[in-house]
Amino acid sequence: MGLVTAGSCLFAGLGAIPFDGRTDPTRVAAQIVTGIGFLGAGAILRQGVDIKGLTTAASIWTAAAIGMAVGFGYYVTAIASTALVLLTVFGLGWVEARFFPAKRDRRQNDPHTEAPAT
Repeated sequence: MGLVTAGSCLFAGLGAIPFDGRTDPTRVAAQIVTGIGFLGAGAILRQGVDIKGLTTAASIWTAAAIGMAVGFGYYVTAIASTALVLLTVFGLGWVEARFFPAKRDRRQNDPHTEAPAT
């Protein structure tokens, strides 16, 4: 995630520098969003009826957005967004473990899977 954030920051920072006076930084930002969306789509996998990687894809996309905020000079927004993302990811992980414990061990109780060989 750090590389995605650093790369987005670099692209946004360079896009904000007017090389010839006609540079539009929003065009650079739009291309970052498109490219990171493509990477995030590659992180989503379907395994039978389960879908894996949604949190990873959202984290990649959010890391890019935080990097763009830093690149454009919105440091307070980037820090607040980082705190909110960390609170959401770790906080909801705790809520899921606390209130939905059966969701984590679904495969162990699935009658359609074989017991692991010992």
